[in-house]
Amino acid sequence: MTRHIGRAGVLGGATVLALLHPRDHVRETFRQAKAIGVDSLPLVLLVATLSGSILAQQSGYQFTDLPLWIVGNAVAAGMLTELAPLLSAIIMAGRVGAGIGAELGTMKVTDQIDALRTLGRDPVGELIMPRVVAGAVMMVPIVILANVAGIWSGWLTGMVMLDMTTHEYVYGVRNYYHSAALIFSIVKGVFFGITITFIGCYVGLQAEGGAAGVGRTARNTVVAIIVALMILDVVLAPLYKAVG
Repeated sequence: MTRHIGRAGVLGGATVLALLHPRDHVRETFRQAKAIGVDSLPLVLLVATLSGSILAQQSGYQFTDLPLWIVGNAVAAGMLTELAPLLSAIIMAGRVGAGIGAELGTMKVTDQIDALRTLGRDPVGELIMPRVVAGAVMMVPIVILANVAGIWSGWLTGMVMLDMTTHEYVYGVRNYYHSAALIFSIVKGVFFGITITFIGCYVGLQAEGGAAGVGRTARNTVVAIIVALMILDVVLAPLYKAVG
């Protein structure tokens, strides 16, 4: 465990140093942004839409003694503070994190990483920094759109299944909403994006043992990312109380 923490720290430092020369890897960063963000968006929006609908249903069924506008309040609170950033990150862990781990793991076991070093090229700058930057940047629009999708589906569910009016739902959302909640949601998304891509890169670079090792790497990447996301979620929770 200590060994991995030390190696991850060294890799993190090298990644930060690579940020001093961003122009060298702009094209690769944009390519990774498309693969990480744009290609993941449909699945993220689907899950966010379903989450908002579930939140609205459960709120309406549980809070029967309260006014209906509380449904909008609950959906906005749930999506902004927790579900939009965390569920988006978990989806990205399975789709993006595993892909990064498998890709870099394949490069490691086939000696492509060593070949880059032999040619005098920086593997951190070419392979890791663009992915980490793309992950951090693309989580911002992903989290915002996930919030929009979840709150919209909560409204639709309330209208169709709970006999709510648009005025009641909007009142509930506005009653909860404040800029700090959205900022907190986005900040969580950025931290989650960095965590997903960095762990994917780190675990991928530890791969060994041929094709079987690449398979283990993909599995270990997803497990490590999800555990890290949950720990980070707990650590960031007091931040919302401080700024809320």
